[in-house]
Amino acid sequence: MKVEEEIKNYIAGQPEPKRSDMQALHNFMLQAFPTYKLWFLDGKNSENKTVANPSIGYGLHTIKYADQKTKAFYQIGISANSTGISVYILGIKDKTYLAKTFAEKIGKASVTGYCIKFKTLKDINLEILEAAIRYGVEAQHEKS
Repeated sequence: MKVEEEIKNYIAGQPEPKRSDMQALHNFMLQAFPTYKLWFLDGKNSENKTVANPSIGYGLHTIKYADQKTKAFYQIGISANSTGISVYILGIKDKTYLAKTFAEKIGKASVTGYCIKFKTLKDINLEILEAAIRYGVEAQHEKS
């Protein structure tokens, strides 16, 4: 199955209002970053065991492990979880930046070093979410 089809099926399988929120986020990402590589991770490991929530990814980020091995991965990810939606912004060196800069202004959301988690889009300020995503994208390009 093609990545686009997997993403479409994943979003379609979500209950409302999560489905509409996930579709809106996906549409935003496609419009804001049309050339970014699309990813779909089903959350299963090599033994087909579920180890994480499925996620949709955008862009390219290289993860570097302690043993110096590297792995290609997405830079921005969105994932439905039991209480709402998580937006992952990978590759930001300062793990306090997102929380310090966006937590107070974003609305009802939990903000960590690389994740913004919220129940629904109506609970947050979309302009602030977009600013956080764009910051992550720009920070990634500065590293390259």
